[in-house]
Amino acid sequence: MSTEEKDTTHFGYKTVKTDDKETMVASVFHSVAKQYDVMNDLMSFGVHRLWKRFTIDASGVRPGNSILDLAGGTGDLTAKFSKLTGPQGKVILADINSSMLNVGRDKLRDLGIVGNVDYVQANAEALPFDDNSFDIVTIAFGLRNVTDKDKALRSIYRVLKPGGRLLVLEFSKPEHDLLNKAYDFYSFNILPKMGELVAKDGESYQYLAESIRMHPDQETLKSMMEEAGFEQTTYHNLTGGIVALHKGYKF
Repeated sequence: MSTEEKDTTHFGYKTVKTDDKETMVASVFHSVAKQYDVMNDLMSFGVHRLWKRFTIDASGVRPGNSILDLAGGTGDLTAKFSKLTGPQGKVILADINSSMLNVGRDKLRDLGIVGNVDYVQANAEALPFDDNSFDIVTIAFGLRNVTDKDKALRSIYRVLKPGGRLLVLEFSKPEHDLLNKAYDFYSFNILPKMGELVAKDGESYQYLAESIRMHPDQETLKSMMEEAGFEQTTYHNLTGGIVALHKGYKF
């Protein structure tokens, strides 16, 4: 890789300085944080709840587990994990974006979820946790926004316990051409307008649509996880491959 390639990265379809991407992504999520949950329901017609339920079911969570919900945003997965791990367990809701973290904290506290949940502002590329700390790490709809995904995967691998597992829930590549075309039309013609009407920010939702197209496809992400050290790596396509759940273990 040339020096120029190392110094630049993508922000949606734009090429930007690598050092600038984190700030630009932060601006997007500061803007959309308060309407994030509403927009998730509207954008996915509520199906995101089923995708997240599938992730919880696939995690193998047990009472007493220690779990890191990375890029956990408004806390949907944390809320479920908190109940399933019980008082002897621990769930950390971590997000690089303070606005998203604050919305998540307020939401979970309003739901009465306290005691076994901590909140940490953290960068996935350099997690501030000890080696071998977690039984499970999840990152749902967050990996595509990370500047250096390979570095983040290695950081996650480090903090997992031996026998621990990573689950990556993320938008991916639809399996069928007709679905892909319909998805493109929706993403680039409907989604930004919806963002403008509801969140008063069409540009951020334009970026989110573009960031999905720039994210590695199913097989590429699987290979990246294996390069980071994960074993028995698999993925399961959801909604025709619009979303995929990747899973890998640390042994």
